[in-house]
Amino acid sequence: MSQGIKVNSRVLEMEYAVRGPIPHRAVEMAAQGRRIIPCNIGNPQALGQQPISFYRQVLSLLEDPGAITRERKFRGDGIADALPEDVIDIAAAMLDGSRTGSGAYTESAGFKFIREAVAGFIDSRDGIASGRPTASDPDSILLTDGASGGAVYVLEALISCPQDGILVPIPQYPLYSATITRCGGVLVGYHPDEEAGWALGRENLEQPLKAAAADGVEVKAIVVINPGNPTGALLDRQSMHEVVDVAREWGLAIIADEVYQENTYGQEWCSFASIIGDEPIPLFSLHSVSKGFYGECGHRGGYMEVRHAPSVVGTNLDLRDIFVKQASVNLCPNTMGQFLVHLMVTGPREGSETHRVFLEQKARVLDDLQAKASMIRGYFDQMDGVECFGRTGAMYLFPRLGRLPEGKTDFDYCMALLEQTGLVTVNGAGLGQAPGTHHLRIAFLPPFELIEEVMPEWVRFHNGFG
Repeated sequence: MSQGIKVNSRVLEMEYAVRGPIPHRAVEMAAQGRRIIPCNIGNPQALGQQPISFYRQVLSLLEDPGAITRERKFRGDGIADALPEDVIDIAAAMLDGSRTGSGAYTESAGFKFIREAVAGFIDSRDGIASGRPTASDPDSILLTDGASGGAVYVLEALISCPQDGILVPIPQYPLYSATITRCGGVLVGYHPDEEAGWALGRENLEQPLKAAAADGVEVKAIVVINPGNPTGALLDRQSMHEVVDVAREWGLAIIADEVYQENTYGQEWCSFASIIGDEPIPLFSLHSVSKGFYGECGHRGGYMEVRHAPSVVGTNLDLRDIFVKQASVNLCPNTMGQFLVHLMVTGPREGSETHRVFLEQKARVLDDLQAKASMIRGYFDQMDGVECFGRTGAMYLFPRLGRLPEGKTDFDYCMALLEQTGLVTVNGAGLGQAPGTHHLRIAFLPPFELIEEVMPEWVRFHNGFG
């Protein structure tokens, strides 16, 4: 080993700007005692967002089942700080549904009772009556370690040779580029129209498909992130229909990354499942407990719903069978993440005091996020040449920086911004952008007082950058 060792070249080639050189420098600065503000990643609780009480109350009982008996005794004895009765009942019912609790392996696809709850959530969200042909099937749902786990399953299965391509939005969340690189496939980028609010037209999608075909690349799927990451923009229905039309005509599966579906701030959002309906277009929909108003990133809970799974050539299997096989290699997703998915899709009992507090906390988180985004966008107006397009969604803003000084890149800009203000952002080139443009992504998560403190520093930095 003294001479070194060769490693998989695809792993060496992977890049992940969200945790790349800029955040690495931020870690060094923090170790030196300097203030940093980590806005490079959608990690709400790292910036002070408090957990939703209901979730943590139930989780505490799931991790310590003996506490259920103790809490019931406390309530019977009239102890004031006993947990609410409905919280205790929900935890007990979940333990009954699991049969094995939180410390044992589950089915590879996850607890069946949670997958049934997810199916009910999807049908309720999309207005589908139970038993209809377009209703969600619990057996076509896999619980995953965050939405990322589901995305990796799909890309690993679809990329079977070096000429297999995946159509990915530019800019994009680097999970997709990194995984495509690791799997040895081809990332085929499509560019939403930034100045039209990141909308999509037929030409945005078909031009890269035609270019890929001319290069001998077989594009198998299109990734759509809605609301967008890094742009934060919501797709309008017309753009969604363009995606579905192109997928139908070009024989593509759709990977719908919908983890920010709660982060719409009063605007209309709809799922790709509801747009596709009963059309036989393969669809892989992803959701997660990391985002929304819950912000439970560290618990790594998520799900993937599979619709219209195509058969696998040379076998009697379909693609869902392959995903379960992949999941079985990992044994199962973590149980606390699974339990959180259940809480995400069911919530507390309506009409209870727990439900009232839950709705109050949810509204506070989402209202604060919307206000923070508006505040930061207002400061962009004071920066020479900065423009920010699209309706606000998700947790991010993706401002276009305008013309930078000769020889400077947006990486240089973001690194200098970090050194001067402590703000940790992601430069646009690390996420992809149209040639000749410069951007950065910022998560609008810091507390209000920190935004008010640091944004004037950013304005001064920007207007003096050279």
